Parts: sequence; C-alpha cells; structure tokens
Amino acid sequence: MTLSLGVVAGQSLAAQELARICASAGKVTVGQWATYAGAGGQVDREALRLAIVGSERQGDSTLYWFEVNHQGAGGAGRGEIWQLLVPGLGLGATEVRGLIVKLGTAPAMRVDQMLPLMTGQMGQTNPALEFARRCASARALGWETVNVPGGTVRALHARDAEGWEAWVSEDVPFAFVKLRTGDGGVLVLTGRGTDAKSSITDQGPGLLLPRP
Repeated sequence: MTLSLGVVAGQSLAAQELARICASAGKVTVGQWATYAGAGGQVDREALRLAIVGSERQGDSTLYWFEVNHQGAGGAGRGEIWQLLVPGLGLGATEVRGLIVKLGTAPAMRVDQMLPLMTGQMGQTNPALEFARRCASARALGWETVNVPGGTVRALHARDAEGWEAWVSEDVPFAFVKLRTGDGGVLVLTGRGTDAKSSITDQGPGLLLPRP
C-alpha cells in the first residue's frame, strides 16, 4: 500500500510539473530562439528555427511576432519563413493577428487575408507548435537526461493520446528539447539563445517588418 501511494504521489507531482512547463512555454520574451534538426517523417532533413523577433501593442495587449524558419533539404532558396503575430504560444498561438510570409527567394509579403486558412493548419506548418497545443492533455512519464546536439538537458518526458512525444524543460526557449511526431519524425535541439533577430531582411512593397 505504501509503495502504491508513493507511485501515485510521484505521478501526481510529474503531472503538476508538466502543467507548469506547458504554461511557461506559452510565455515568451522578445529575443528568445531555439534551433532544431529533423529526421524522419515530415521533418526529415529539415532545419527549424523558432524565435520571438518583435512585439507590438494592440489596445491593452502586447502581441509577439513568432518566427518559424523552415530550411529543408532542397538547398538555398527552398526555405520558408513564417512570422505570426500572436498573444503567446500554446493555445494562444491559435489567435493569429498578423502574418508575414517569405517563400524561397521571393520578397516577403504581409498576407493577413490568409489568416482564416492558417488558423486550422498551424500544426502542419510547425510540429513543435502542434505539440504545444497538445501539452495540456499529455501524460507525464518522468524526468530523463536527454543528450542532443544543443547540449545535455534534464527534461520531462510526456506523451499524448495520439502518440506524440516531447521532452520538455523550462530551461529551453519554447520548452522543447526533443519532439517525436505522430508520423515518426524527430526534432532535436541544436542551439538556443536570447538574441534573436528577424530572418527576413528584404522589405517588400508596403511591408513593415516586426520591431524588436
């Protein structure tokens, strides 16, 4: 009986820790960034950079420019950069208020008219953001030491009902150290920091880039 109570208490504590990490992942700071390397599934041979590259006020709220920079295996000129104006990550990232897109070598464009389409497709564009939405309903499996190219990190292992897995830590921007998607793809942390700048340097007609 004592052993059973100890197991239950341990599971309860891990669940509380996961809830805390999930909540912290949604609170962002301008300048934070993390980079990932992908293998398998839809992220195969992909380099991914997540960053908060600016902010702006709308009414009484501060919104953040969240950049998702995908560079695939096709080489230079084949990447995609998406910058989304959101109140935060996690569930907050579904409330996209602005959108800037740069596809390959084409000029960057602000395409707010695409927002109704993007809202339901964010998970397809960014697996890490998809798990951020799933985080609250995931089950904590316990703490592990994870070795990735970005360092050795103590992270909480979590899995949701559909088989997505993540190793998460409050010490890493966006919280994700390692992510395994439902199609078998794996993203691992390769770097992190607090000095992010926008990856978009060209300014198309009528485009105002995010302010730091």
